[in-house]
Amino acid sequence: MKVMTEETMGITPEEVLAEIGPVQEILDAHDGIVNVIDTSNGIVMMSLDGGCIGCSSTPMTAMQIYYSLKKLDSVEDVVFVNGELPEYMRTFIDQKMADEGSKQGEIV
Repeated sequence: MKVMTEETMGITPEEVLAEIGPVQEILDAHDGIVNVIDTSNGIVMMSLDGGCIGCSSTPMTAMQIYYSLKKLDSVEDVVFVNGELPEYMRTFIDQKMADEGSKQGEIV
C-alpha cells in the first residue's frame, strides 16, 4: 500500500482524462465515454459508457486505463464501478507491476 503524503493526496478528473489520452482517442472514434466519478484519496472511481457498453473490447480498454493510472504516484487504486475490469486482469497487472519492482515498463 502506498503512503499518501501531502504531495500525493490525489488526482483530479481532468488529470485522469489527460493521462489516458491515447486510449481516449480510440474511445472517441467508437463513441466510448470515460466517466470519472470520484478521485478522493487517490482512489479513482470511473465507468466506461457510451459505445463501451456491451463492447467486447471494454475489458482490454479498462486494463490499459488501469495500468496507465496505477503507474502514477497520486493514484492508490482504480475502481471501475460497472465491473469493466475483470478481477483476473486486475491481478495480472498488479503482479506485472510487482515483478517490475517499480512503476516503469509496459504490458507484454
